[in-house]
Amino acid sequence: MRVLVTGAAGFIGFHVCERLLGRGDRVVGVDHFASSLDVNAGRARLARLLGTRGFLFQPVDITDGPALRELFAHEQPQAVVHLAARVGVRDAGSEPRRYTDTNVTGFLQVLEACREARVAHLVYASSSSVYGAGTPPFREDAAADRPLNLYGATKRANELMAHAASYQQGLPTSGLRFFTVYGPWGRPDMAPLLFLRAMAEGRPLVLHGEGGMRRDFTFVDDVAEAVLRVLDRPPTGAPPHRVLNVGFGRAVALRDFVTLLEQGLGVSARRESRPAQVGEMDATWADTSALERETGFRPQVPVEEGVARLVAWHRALRAG
Repeated sequence: MRVLVTGAAGFIGFHVCERLLGRGDRVVGVDHFASSLDVNAGRARLARLLGTRGFLFQPVDITDGPALRELFAHEQPQAVVHLAARVGVRDAGSEPRRYTDTNVTGFLQVLEACREARVAHLVYASSSSVYGAGTPPFREDAAADRPLNLYGATKRANELMAHAASYQQGLPTSGLRFFTVYGPWGRPDMAPLLFLRAMAEGRPLVLHGEGGMRRDFTFVDDVAEAVLRVLDRPPTGAPPHRVLNVGFGRAVALRDFVTLLEQGLGVSARRESRPAQVGEMDATWADTSALERETGFRPQVPVEEGVARLVAWHRALRAG
């Protein structure tokens, strides 16, 4: 299959591309390195993909409609995995126009390009942030109309836009609500790598809300597997649209995640407590029964194993 992946140099995109290439698919990777949070890590990930048989990289900005449609017309992808976005809850409030340009206008350009190229299936990234002030464990049929931040609002907008495209144009679309993805080659601005690197370098780490916030930590290998399982099984309903949770299904306090890192690294963390930040959810916790029903798969890696694998990767990377 010929698959176009936006955000190919991003954390999840990199792992998805590796999985697709590993099973013999041809991959057109698209990235613009728009986020300054992840540009160095993104270039390192891309360097590992370049030269791999079946991989083609195209530095296209998804907000550039004509360039994106030209790319689709030339490459004629059979399926699309859309992962490009401006990410991060905290920066969305200070850069609202950039977030809406990329996450909303950019998504519209992807939908239009898919329609014109008659793509057979669009899988796109949503987020647990859409649940906002809801009560976990979250199910897909729960209300998702009270996001606590602009980032979550842009992701909910994507879901509604995709539903409209599926209804009006018959485009099969699947939105995946990711829950706190972590693992090797992760985003340097997210807590898992921030904490790990601070501890490894003997620096203090900051725990907002005394580390009491709970997150459904989901290992990236499970996420990549879920993406491929969903990609291979387009929705068949009327309209052909669905949203699915992708999470391990267990809420873990941030302070307990730090304890696991301490055990893996063999060090004691220097913890600094700060007040909880506005716009942060108290807890995320996925009900993944719909994912299992649709694909026969549910995430398998518990946080204890995932942290051990993350620490092992970090040590190997530092060792060169």
